[in-house]
Amino acid sequence: METNEMQQRFSQAETMIHRAAQRCQVVDSVPMDLKDSVQQLDQKAIHARELLKSQDENQIRQCVDDLEQLGDRAKDACENAPADVDSELRDAVMQAHRELSDLKHQLH
Repeated sequence: METNEMQQRFSQAETMIHRAAQRCQVVDSVPMDLKDSVQQLDQKAIHARELLKSQDENQIRQCVDDLEQLGDRAKDACENAPADVDSELRDAVMQAHRELSDLKHQLH
């Protein structure tokens, strides 16, 4: 995968991750496990942004794998949350998960 394409795909996922993290901050009734998983995902995405600059393919691949696992946790927490959980938060988590999953599959 070309570096530019990878960075573009990561940016799309990162945008959704940040959107989910922002929604967790402003919405009152977010279950704690969902909030925690989104915050961990957001922190890892910040670290990943720096790692992408290194162009170390093995580290980048491992980081994307880690992000995808955190995305799985956030998705699971979202699916287990009450039906009335913020729809914008749910959409952002699900889209971030899809982007990370696609990126992982393209890197392997």
